[in-house]
Amino acid sequence: MTIKVLLADDQALVRAGFRSLLGRARDITVVGEASTGEEAVRQVRALRPDVVLMDIRMPGGDGLTATRHISEDRELSGCRVIVLTTFETDEYVFEALRAGASGFLTKETEPDDLRQAVRAVAAGDALLAPSVTRRVIEQFAHRAAPAPVDASRRLEALTSRERDVVRLIATGLSNEQVAEKLVISPLTAKTHVTRSLGKLGVRDRVQLVILAYETGLVRAGGEDRGGPEFRTTGPGTWRE
Repeated sequence: MTIKVLLADDQALVRAGFRSLLGRARDITVVGEASTGEEAVRQVRALRPDVVLMDIRMPGGDGLTATRHISEDRELSGCRVIVLTTFETDEYVFEALRAGASGFLTKETEPDDLRQAVRAVAAGDALLAPSVTRRVIEQFAHRAAPAPVDASRRLEALTSRERDVVRLIATGLSNEQVAEKLVISPLTAKTHVTRSLGKLGVRDRVQLVILAYETGLVRAGGEDRGGPEFRTTGPGTWRE
């Protein structure tokens, strides 16, 4: 299946560079470009891409605002956003995650890593640049504001086993590792993840992780409600 990508950046040369790099992959095609945040939202609604590479600083509505509009539109639930920027600051990452981004990469990312990031996010994985993953998620976990009561109550929709799976996913484990921990099959683990996403009304695994921390289901340093210590297992991607 070909992955459809929209490029959103106010610099034409940057967009041209991304188009060239992504064009070398047989399974990825660039279906459109946007130079402002508002245009990016319009293009997403018109073209329905699978992934958007979204710059943060753009005129006519910044990338974070555009990401929020896309993530909050249920008709665009099939679209994932990778925030791509030159700024590797924690605040940008926090805001990108809260806005609904599924990934965060800096513009210094290697071409092969960029293509792999697009594939990973299109497949439903959550992704952050390797240089910021652990630091950002640990700080996010410590700084996450308490979730509203209604958000915490959403956890009541989960079965005991689904809660166990969400705890483990939030600590960075893959479906295969979750299956090994709980002595179930990887397919069963994936089914629990899919059902949990639906019950909690979140788009993907990164939003599942955020909700787990915000509701206190998982806490950094092993203080979660019955789960293991926080850790990440890969170079920056929560894998299926």
